[in-house]
Amino acid sequence: MIPPEDCRSMAELRAQIDALDGDLVALLAERARYIDRAAELKPAEGLPARIGPRIDEVIARVRARAEAEGLDPELVERLWRELIEWSIAREEVAMGQGETKA
Repeated sequence: MIPPEDCRSMAELRAQIDALDGDLVALLAERARYIDRAAELKPAEGLPARIGPRIDEVIARVRARAEAEGLDPELVERLWRELIEWSIAREEVAMGQGETKA
């Protein structure tokens, strides 16, 4: 990766952004695999898909990380809340508690 300040053209900058986007998608796919595993493990531990205190913990952690990185914590919270809701819905379907979407 080339640091942003070292990019000499928009083409070079866009190439770096595209590479980061690819990395983000790969990380989200990896996170989804952990969600799938959680859906397998939770029933044996008597846990539901939605665990409020865990959601609060995740949001607090990502907000703190955003602040430490100089990123807008409100934006990060909105993104993570959407990701969390998607993840819970995925778990509920896998656990037989939710509806499948066509």
